[in-house]
Amino acid sequence: MVSEPTHLRSIVNEDGAAILDIKSGRITTLNTSGGYVWQALENGEEIETIAASLARETDQDLEAVRRDVADFVEALKKQDLLAG
Repeated sequence: MVSEPTHLRSIVNEDGAAILDIKSGRITTLNTSGGYVWQALENGEEIETIAASLARETDQDLEAVRRDVADFVEALKKQDLLAG
C-alpha cells in the first residue's frame, strides 16, 4: 500500500490534480488520468483496483493500464509524492 506524505496538500477536479509540497513550496500538476489515480490512492484503493477501474472506464487493455498505473506510482514515489 502507498500513502500520501503529511507534508502534501492536493486538490483534484475534472481537469486533473495539483499537489503542493508545503516543505519545499513545489507544486506538481497531474492530468486527468493522473488525478484519477491520485484521488483513488488518497481514498486507500489498491493499485490493482485502480487499474481495473481505469481500464473499464476508458475501455483500454487492462495489462497496459496496469503497467501505466504502476509506472505512474513509481514516478510519484521518486518525486517524494508517495511513501511506501
